Amino acid sequence: MSQSLATVAYLGAAILFILSLGGLSNPETSRRGNLFGIIGMALAVLATIFGPRVAPAGIAWIIIALVIGGGIGLYAAKVVKMTQMPELVALMHSLVGLAACLVGFASYVDTSIQYQGAEKIIHEVEIYIGILIGAVTFSGSLIAFGKLNGKIGGKPLLLPARHWLNLVALLVVIWFGREFILAKDVAAGMTPLIVMTVIALLFGIHMVMAIGGADMPVVVSMLNSYSGWAAAATGFMLSNDLLIVTGALVGSSGAILSYIMCNAMNRNFISVIAGGFGSGAGTPAKSGAAAEPQGEVVPVTAADTAELLREAKSVIIVPGYGMAVAQAQHTVNEITRTLREKGVTVRFGIHPVAGRMPGHMNVLLAEAKVPYDIVMEMDEINEDFPDTDVAMVIGANDIVNPAAQDDPTSPIAGMPVLEVWKAKTSIVMKRSMASGYAGVDNPLFYKDNNRMLFGDAKKMLDEVLSALKS
Repeated sequence: MSQSLATVAYLGAAILFILSLGGLSNPETSRRGNLFGIIGMALAVLATIFGPRVAPAGIAWIIIALVIGGGIGLYAAKVVKMTQMPELVALMHSLVGLAACLVGFASYVDTSIQYQGAEKIIHEVEIYIGILIGAVTFSGSLIAFGKLNGKIGGKPLLLPARHWLNLVALLVVIWFGREFILAKDVAAGMTPLIVMTVIALLFGIHMVMAIGGADMPVVVSMLNSYSGWAAAATGFMLSNDLLIVTGALVGSSGAILSYIMCNAMNRNFISVIAGGFGSGAGTPAKSGAAAEPQGEVVPVTAADTAELLREAKSVIIVPGYGMAVAQAQHTVNEITRTLREKGVTVRFGIHPVAGRMPGHMNVLLAEAKVPYDIVMEMDEINEDFPDTDVAMVIGANDIVNPAAQDDPTSPIAGMPVLEVWKAKTSIVMKRSMASGYAGVDNPLFYKDNNRMLFGDAKKMLDEVLSALKS
């Protein structure tokens, strides 16, 4: 393939990637967006393999690597459950960071002698920054993976003088960057490069370990952005325009998504990086606390829940991570269909940070084939709760906590929440009275119009469905 044909293929792939992002912005066009992304990536890979920069002798090795990697990807796509998607996404981000590091070291060893003067300085700055971003992304994503799948606790690890440690690490990285640029040969430059990589890996670990469980949706989108910038840095190292464009698209879209997530939690990006919000360890409400919720919990049975739903004219369902853990989305869809057949208006209220990653609940509901037109964002549906007969909360806690509005001392004070307590009756499905992922007590449970349906969400919803159909 000639250079001009490869350039045209890259241009076509870049356009398809942009169309893919545009399609993914709407559930109804998301399938088309995914298709555009698949075609664009296939075009980019083929143009790279058969382009002028790959020697014919190396094509066989590349194809072997593609078969192995593709096989692992297909296997993961088949065996990974929807509840495991957040940690899978974090793991994928770590691989992008690792690739940026490996490409950076290889590029430094193989191509440094090709550059002289200003070109050499620019190339080595690209390598240094690319490895720095890649190392932070790699180690940070691995820690996020551990937190999301429960192998690492969600409680933030707050080291003494951690901000000073970060500042010292940054200054050391800058100093070694100077040593790297001034190195006379590859052997001399390898030492500061390795030291910087170790510091960047430790910084990635420290940064994500200090972030509390409640901020994990922001962390996932933040790491998504980092992986994009790591890919862009790789593109600069390899002088590959498509990697630069693709990385910039992913990096900028991830940054915008992080901004949206922060707004949804009434947080700013710096406070998320500073860490500390969310213990990740749900604990029962503590007695004697100053802001202890007042009232009595009223339990309800599955049969009573079915009766309330049957008599309602308007129902809003608020899904949370508990629905994902119980894999109850298909039963929720059956209940929705049954109620709609009986003339009940059913809609879903989705909080931007529900679950463990952006769009987590939307993905689960789409998998269960819940109609897109009844899945509403928080801002679209919040004002409708006063006119709603039943608001049913399935495994959510912090996103429906009235303390965000009523208690200025609460850790989630000011966070926009779904106002389910304004419905005539709210039903909260939980396994126990433990607090949510942020470790914050919820006064909703004690409100006069609230009912608690305790038990596994899938089991309880199956009983509700049976009672509705009987």
